[in-house]
Amino acid sequence: MAKAQDKASKEAKAAAKAARKAASKERRQQIWQAFQMQRKDDKALIPLMAGIIVVVTAIFVVLALFAHIGPWWLWGPLGLILGVLISFIVFGRRVQKTVYRKADGQPGAAGWALSNIKGQWRVQQAVVGTSHLDAVHRVIGKPGVILVGEGQASRVKPLLAQEKKKAARVVGDTPIYELIVGNGEGEIPLSKLERHIRKLPGNIDRKRMDALEGRLSALKAKGSGGAAMPKGPMPQGAKMRSAARTVRRR
Repeated sequence: MAKAQDKASKEAKAAAKAARKAASKERRQQIWQAFQMQRKDDKALIPLMAGIIVVVTAIFVVLALFAHIGPWWLWGPLGLILGVLISFIVFGRRVQKTVYRKADGQPGAAGWALSNIKGQWRVQQAVVGTSHLDAVHRVIGKPGVILVGEGQASRVKPLLAQEKKKAARVVGDTPIYELIVGNGEGEIPLSKLERHIRKLPGNIDRKRMDALEGRLSALKAKGSGGAAMPKGPMPQGAKMRSAARTVRRR
């Protein structure tokens, strides 16, 4: 019996190790794909990354030689490692910028951006929408309830008003924020949506968030609802978006 359990334990550990190796390999492949796609769109990427590595390494070597902080052969490799790290961070940010640029204006882009927000945010995509692919997404977080509309402003504003009225019946005195994603006056650019939401003041705690999520989940969107809305931007650049998420997690 003990031998059988020991064998099962070893097999489980081996399977877990194999799964970790496979996941690591997949992440490396995604990062490589992101690099290949980014360098085609961003001609300055490779010179910029190489320049960062060279400059940072040179700074460390110069400091070692003239400031006498230690042997250059020790500080040189440290500078190289730091340079690679900084260049990788720059690469990740440029990939993210490219992803947002390609997603901007596509139906479902705001919902996709919201679904990628890290932290304790409860996102419900396309709680109400139209056949023109306008939609309102709902986010529950410490600020309260955040309604995010995307699409033609003239069609989105009535949707926001409708959803706000509906939500107000069950959220009590919890603040309800209304945002429209776009590049027009008074609208929030897609690339700044997450930053804008994170800057909203905290008004409720996690327990209140749980209660609100339960109440709002019971509401059923009228009309076409979320059925007409894609869960994320249209297929263009899908590989880049997947790779961008991997780069952000590294």
